[in-house]
Amino acid sequence: MNITVYTESTPNPATMKFIVNKLLINGSVDFPTKESAEHSKFASELYKFNFVNGVFFASNFVTITKTDDADWADIEPLLKEFVKGAIESEYAVQDKTEEENLVFEGTETEIKIQQILNDYVRPAVEQDGGAISYRSFEDGVVTVELRGSCSGCPSSTITLKSGIQSLLQRMVPEVKEVVSEAL
Repeated sequence: MNITVYTESTPNPATMKFIVNKLLINGSVDFPTKESAEHSKFASELYKFNFVNGVFFASNFVTITKTDDADWADIEPLLKEFVKGAIESEYAVQDKTEEENLVFEGTETEIKIQQILNDYVRPAVEQDGGAISYRSFEDGVVTVELRGSCSGCPSSTITLKSGIQSLLQRMVPEVKEVVSEAL
């Protein structure tokens, strides 16, 4: 298979989405630090670049966060070539394949919230190079975790409040607020 890689900018200026024509992982996995990438040959090799500050994988893309002193114009071609070579060399995204479990648990309201996040929010967030995970629902407050390009993105608060919170409040009247769990 001939591997092609193209890039898309994300709402977070520090991240770039590298999209490939091959499924890399079912679900998503975040390696926010060099140490967390210990069980991923792909992510570990990316962290050998001194300008890589975060690595996130989902379906057919890897979102890379750069350091503040790096310029995308300088590093993007290098990273595109690396990603292509890593896929051709079959670098593992994870040592063990852990598929995301799509079984929703909790009360009827919690299951409805998880279903909405999965069906409506997850695809939109993935398109921007990120991921969202449901954490809890207590006293009208939904807690989620944002990863990938969404983590630390300047527009993530707007996305959280104007997008996700409004959607959930319209579809689940019990929801009063949506907050993001700090990593």
